Amino acid sequence: MPVALETPAAGGRPLARLGASYPLAALHVSGPTLDRLRASGLSIDEREIVAVKAVAAALVGLACLSFGVPILCVPCGWLAYRMPDIALSRRARARLSAADREVPVLLDLLAVATSAGLAPQLAFRRAVDAAEGPLADELRPVVDATDLGARWRDELRAVADRLNLPDLRRVVGALMRADALGSSLAEEVTRLAGDVRESRRVRATERARAAPVKMLFPLVFLVLPAFLLLTVVPVLISTVQSIQ
Repeated sequence: MPVALETPAAGGRPLARLGASYPLAALHVSGPTLDRLRASGLSIDEREIVAVKAVAAALVGLACLSFGVPILCVPCGWLAYRMPDIALSRRARARLSAADREVPVLLDLLAVATSAGLAPQLAFRRAVDAAEGPLADELRPVVDATDLGARWRDELRAVADRLNLPDLRRVVGALMRADALGSSLAEEVTRLAGDVRESRRVRATERARAAPVKMLFPLVFLVLPAFLLLTVVPVLISTVQSIQ
């Protein structure tokens, strides 16, 4: 059974109480949905998700009945029940993309901190404190857990595994090597920042080159028929009428 995500005030919110009431208390969201909920950054828990899904399905089912199409109650209700999962997935992907875009900024902050002579752990703390956005929000619990006595390398590795961002994994690997071997981090972070920006520039160039190919389908099947209807068809109609 999936483990519910609890928030400090979740139990007192109406949706949380509805999701914990009978018979919704027997429903649980799937493990992937819980992962998306964590990645979305929303301050809601499993019970609220269950309540939203149930209310959406019930409202859509009642709407189908009121419009006299009871045959659509089940498929439309199921679609409405799945919509919160789709919305969570989209938000999680958007937040993960935003976090990935912030990795070069984190590298720049680490480069500044290490160039000032700070140790890897302290440089990471200063970089996270100065950063903003989803990536900083994901990394701040590492600092908090370290203050409570946890091993910062284990916490940092867990965040990198959960987010699964290749560039963040490279940053974490550099930090761990420098902390374990006592080597200089400034040069490696600076080099890594340049490599990350260069790889992103290459990927952006590849996407730009692929854009015309992706535009071919809507151009041929959507824009071109409309253009022909507006330009060629009136000429053909007037020609036929003049011949008659």
